[in-house]
Amino acid sequence: MSLAMRSFKLDPPKSLAQQVMLRLRQAIVEGELKFGAAINEEMLAESFGVSRTPVREAMGHLQLQGLVTVRPQVGSFVFTPTAADISELCAFRIAIEPQAAKLAYQHDRAGTLTSMKAAMADMEEALAAKDNISYGRADTALHEALFAHCGNHYMAESYRLAAGRIAALRTNLSAPIDVQTPMSFQEHAELVMLFEQGDFVALESLLSTHINESVCTYIQALTALKSR
Repeated sequence: MSLAMRSFKLDPPKSLAQQVMLRLRQAIVEGELKFGAAINEEMLAESFGVSRTPVREAMGHLQLQGLVTVRPQVGSFVFTPTAADISELCAFRIAIEPQAAKLAYQHDRAGTLTSMKAAMADMEEALAAKDNISYGRADTALHEALFAHCGNHYMAESYRLAAGRIAALRTNLSAPIDVQTPMSFQEHAELVMLFEQGDFVALESLLSTHINESVCTYIQALTALKSR
């Protein structure tokens, strides 16, 4: 192929709005901004050293992801999960994750396993350090590997719309508990083993149990947070 026919396209740098959105998303997922916290756009713009325009655009993206609630004439707030939200999100996961696992196995078994095992190594390190933020990140990476490698754009996009809320629940509500006991780590290790073996009957059963257990954990932890 001649030089003239080659493509040397570069990925465009992230816009200011994207940079602001990603940083705010991280802050919400990892608990720097607490559930229900008020978000002052003017103060954020000053903190980021940008105008209010990219902050407003970032807030719009976060609202679409369900991470921010905008109340007209009142202000913007970090989302506050309810028991109903938690149940619905977990029902969504039970419906979609086993299918993503099957597709990932068919489409890119080796790549999926590499990502899942890397996440397991990070989880093990975080468990030893009792680091709930790092544990939550690794836990999220393990589950998201199924969608990253499933080869189905529509399934991956559907999950992405809820992924921020799922990650925020995980990191803020269950990870502080998970790092105190090896139970969560052992369940994830079994999930990886079942995926590697291609045993999707057992994997779907374990995923359902694992996610249903999360519902109880999330609701109990949320109740405890509200009572403080």
